[in-house]
Amino acid sequence: MNTTMQIRINQAEKSEYQKMFKKKGLDLSSGIKFLLAREKNPENITYVCDYGYLHKYTPEMLKIFKKEEELALKRKPRFASVKEMFDHLEK
Repeated sequence: MNTTMQIRINQAEKSEYQKMFKKKGLDLSSGIKFLLAREKNPENITYVCDYGYLHKYTPEMLKIFKKEEELALKRKPRFASVKEMFDHLEK
């Protein structure tokens, strides 16, 4: 069963928060629910990317992703042109 919660903030802050959540594809209500859910279980790290998708990471998954990211950044090839990049991808 759903219920309603009311909070008091000034209009300028409300507008600022609405813009902040809108950039992540959320309305104000969904943004607050997201923050409350994250506080409820801090072991699960949730992240809303710039396109509005919600990603859930456990601490173990986050360690693996960070390690993979470090390796990819170390090993990434450099290209002088877009053509060179596509030639490399087509190999």
